[in-house]
Amino acid sequence: MFYLPPVEYFIQLNRHKANILIEREEHLIKQTYRNRAHIYSPDGMLALTVPLVKGSKVHTKMKDVKISYDFNWQRLHWMSLQNCYRRSAYFEFYEDDFARFYDRNFEYLFDYNEELLQLIIKLLKLKVDYKLTTEYQEVYPEMLDLRRAITPKKESDIDQKPYFQLFEERHGFLKNLSIVDLLFNHGPQAINYLTT
Repeated sequence: MFYLPPVEYFIQLNRHKANILIEREEHLIKQTYRNRAHIYSPDGMLALTVPLVKGSKVHTKMKDVKISYDFNWQRLHWMSLQNCYRRSAYFEFYEDDFARFYDRNFEYLFDYNEELLQLIIKLLKLKVDYKLTTEYQEVYPEMLDLRRAITPKKESDIDQKPYFQLFEERHGFLKNLSIVDLLFNHGPQAINYLTT
């Protein structure tokens, strides 16, 4: 379960609409999208990272990883989203839906990410059916396993066609940003991009 997942995540969800299993029993893996998102700022790509409680990094199941509130990261993330997307065509349309995630404290990262995922699926009008794992399995022989496929450490294998991005005249098209980039720039038409 990712924080404000990248566009590729939703392309895959849309492709495999049914029979989706989301891992919640695996151990936290560092430097993944589980607590990180990339958005488009006037200066280029900007990483937003949800801080985790110390000790939640090694051998902690994803469902048990706690969010740290030692500093006001929610205010920083919300201000970044506002500063980067305020001028986009649909930010104001979705602003209230997302604002609540930066006003309320969630104890667990997985719960926070799942509520965000449910909201985004609803806003995209994406018809997907997913279930959560109840135990960890190394291999799922009957299923396509994408648990390690989408990562900020390597470029996406999916060929993403350019879509309008607010600051592309400065830095060109940046692929595989957070789904909020596509949603805030294209609103209800975002679903059409995910099907191509």
